[in-house]
Amino acid sequence: MKNLLPVATYMLLLASCTKDFTPVNDKNTGVTFSKKESAVFSEIGAIVLGPAGASEISAYDPLTKRLFVVNNGGINKIDVLDLSDPAMPVVISSISMAPFGGLVNSVAVSNGKLAAAIEASNKTDNGKAVVFSTTNFNVLATVSVGALPDMITFSPDGKLILTANEGEPNDAYTVDPPGTVSIIDVEKNYEVNTLGFSGFASQLEVLAAKGFRIFGPNASFGQDVEPEYIAVSANSNTAWVTLQENNGVARIDLRTQIITDIFPLGFKDYSIPENAIDPSDQDGKIEFNTWPVKGIYQPDGIAVNLSNGTPFIYTANEGDVREYSGFTENKRINNAAITLDQGAFPNSLFLKNNTNLGRLNITAILGKTNGTYNELYSFGARSFSIWNGNTGEQVYDSRNELDQLAVASNTYADNRSDDKGAEPENLTIGRVGNRNLLFVGLERANAVVVYDITNPVKPVFLQFLKAGVAPEGVLFVDAENSPSGNSLLIVSNETNGEVKIYSNNN
Repeated sequence: MKNLLPVATYMLLLASCTKDFTPVNDKNTGVTFSKKESAVFSEIGAIVLGPAGASEISAYDPLTKRLFVVNNGGINKIDVLDLSDPAMPVVISSISMAPFGGLVNSVAVSNGKLAAAIEASNKTDNGKAVVFSTTNFNVLATVSVGALPDMITFSPDGKLILTANEGEPNDAYTVDPPGTVSIIDVEKNYEVNTLGFSGFASQLEVLAAKGFRIFGPNASFGQDVEPEYIAVSANSNTAWVTLQENNGVARIDLRTQIITDIFPLGFKDYSIPENAIDPSDQDGKIEFNTWPVKGIYQPDGIAVNLSNGTPFIYTANEGDVREYSGFTENKRINNAAITLDQGAFPNSLFLKNNTNLGRLNITAILGKTNGTYNELYSFGARSFSIWNGNTGEQVYDSRNELDQLAVASNTYADNRSDDKGAEPENLTIGRVGNRNLLFVGLERANAVVVYDITNPVKPVFLQFLKAGVAPEGVLFVDAENSPSGNSLLIVSNETNGEVKIYSNNN
């Protein structure tokens, strides 16, 4: 910890002194020229769109220089911002979601089309993907997809729209729709194919042995799977989908539209020094130590980048809890219902103390044998990870560096130590010059961290950017498509309804 800040400062100084050349096409002349680009970003603009929920996910349209922002801060709508001057974003219109259902959860843009994922007024009913013109907001298509479409994206070639349909149960857990992924063919009049996961039920024993979780009460395999976020390869042939509550990632062949694999993600060991955590919000300090606990990766956001022919997928290991009136999986270790096996935990009284592990939230579903717990599993991994997209093998994990960076920047929320720490929520990848950069949003540290991932298995920390409250969406706009000619990072902050815009320094 003592050495972290000098290293971070050194990397920041190094980045600020280094500029790379990016090929940029002048749309007026058609001429491609080299533009110097820095990997250092700074805030240039911001706008508050309303109360909590007023700024969740954003999508940028380079054709109209407009930013479309999910706003569920009262009236469910998509706010439309003029981003001609990124330093001074202006709301010019909004698109009401009232004709289409309930909350709008996600937006994406491609070739003058705005796609929105909209859940039904009753979230367990099928939702909609609605496509609008980015110019006049006319509806181009309305497509029925699975229940609770939580994320929407275009394939890079613009030919497909994909939705991750989470299929959450109702609060009583008496209705549990299947989790699905819908694939919409733009060129075939928005024809939709919705894929389910029930075909993997016969593999449950093998998957569970590697850390995949199927545990909802009375839920079938297909019902229990909950798709969260989607990343699509640059050639538009393959998609990867996080299955957050289940602790897995699915791979889809978009040419055949078949789910080919589920990759269980296993567990993170907090008993080794590099993974040390601060698990208590009542110890009066921030202190990282090793503990006999495992973390369930449970990623939310996902991104993909190809390197030397191998697709590497990047996940923000947020963690999530099933917590309903009809079923709740989480308990604190100090709960009387959590009886620790004396063979596995001979110091159980020490561990159950609130200044040690007592306050840590764990799942009551895993680690129990004959009425006692011989293993403890907490939610999330307090990190981002890199996985081989072909095999599901982990090739890198950031260990406890995100929490350590938040502490060094005085943004670590100690009252979240018993939950998921700085809570990495979402991430995105952008190309600046000859570098690939990874941007990771930390929901509880109110920040975005920037890494150089040009070497995809050896990320290098570059910068810690303070954001608004609870960054939900992180969006990169490359220099060629940016209204300013500089690369932009756009961060949507859910709790204070603010959009913040950062630019690199050229």
